[in-house]
Amino acid sequence: MSNVNILISGSGIASSVFAFWLLRAHPTAKITIVERDPALRLTGASVDIRSSAVDIIKWMNAEQEIRKHTTKEEGLQFVKANGKAIATFLATGRSDVQSFTSEFEIFRGRLAKIFIDLIIDRVKLIFDESVDYFEQRDDSVAVTFAKSKETKTYDLLVAADGLGSKIRGIMLNRKPHEQLYDEGVHVAYFTIKRDLLQGGRLAKWYNAPGGRVVFLRPDLDPTGRTRGNLINVTTRGDTETKARLNKALREGNDSYMKLMEDMFCDVGGVAPEVLQGMRDSDDFYCSLFGQIRSPKLRDGRVVLLGDAGYATPGFGTSLAIIGGYVLAGELLSSSGDVDAALMRYEDIMLPFVKGSQGGGDNAMQMLNPQTMWGIRIRNVILGFVSWVKLDRLVMRVASVMGFGEKKAPLPDYQWLAC
Repeated sequence: MSNVNILISGSGIASSVFAFWLLRAHPTAKITIVERDPALRLTGASVDIRSSAVDIIKWMNAEQEIRKHTTKEEGLQFVKANGKAIATFLATGRSDVQSFTSEFEIFRGRLAKIFIDLIIDRVKLIFDESVDYFEQRDDSVAVTFAKSKETKTYDLLVAADGLGSKIRGIMLNRKPHEQLYDEGVHVAYFTIKRDLLQGGRLAKWYNAPGGRVVFLRPDLDPTGRTRGNLINVTTRGDTETKARLNKALREGNDSYMKLMEDMFCDVGGVAPEVLQGMRDSDDFYCSLFGQIRSPKLRDGRVVLLGDAGYATPGFGTSLAIIGGYVLAGELLSSSGDVDAALMRYEDIMLPFVKGSQGGGDNAMQMLNPQTMWGIRIRNVILGFVSWVKLDRLVMRVASVMGFGEKKAPLPDYQWLAC
């Protein structure tokens, strides 16, 4: 399998990690990455790295570069409308037991650049193009491209094309949105061209009734900036609000910004400044905070990687890193048997993904009550936990007893020397 010819759809974190490890396994592999955008998308909100993904970035010798570009966020503080602190949860200073704030908080664009720089000179990148269709063959897959209409044959098609993966839809013969599990959370992301945190390194979380959240995170840019998030948490029964949010998502950024201005106009505190910052931002985007629950990760010579197969808010970046490592490792260990490699990849990843995806929507509902009374009760609980440092005690005990974050069952792959 030394001259394996692989097409990866999507140039994000999962595809770069996979390409890095595949080239460790097969230095002469021919890798083509096709990207629908006209250039690398080096933007995005803060992401973090947890669990076995921490080990993988160390093995890639990327840990120090990643640490150098982290946001230096020191923790998360829940606040009232006037900015007064309710509860503060600091980062642990450890990578094996992490709090709300990871030791590796980093903006998605920066992380994507760190990973793509490791392989960019060894792969072929095609921009402004995407996969339109594919046809399975006995030992290959024929891919037809959307713009050029060319059809080319590859040993393997890797779908790393995100939450709304067209390739996943074709593979499962279903509409892509049918695998999306709605957690009842919509988020708007943008950079505010002012430091609303006034140099502070604590992220600030403010709740208003109706499941509305103003969330601010630090940005190290010397010009003074803040990363803003407007979050809407809806209950299963609130179909009207959910419908309004989904409609605005479909209509595009301007429609969504107008809806945010309408929904957050009476929130108070820093909300007016955040809304103005949203309007003045250059990188606004919005999305549904949902999981992809695909019943399978492979079919013939097509395989799902990262968000295309198992998007998971709060853990998706780590899963993408783990998935890229495992897929390349199984191709290394399969002695040329691609079918066996994909089967092992699915057998390792699917159970781990399912164990990582449970309870996300319940946690968001509990953390973000719909009523002022519910918010007050939550504030009392969080304030008590923070005051007695119960969170620190639990993490310290877990560390001493060896109960760190759940790790993926990574095989001991015999990688070639660098």
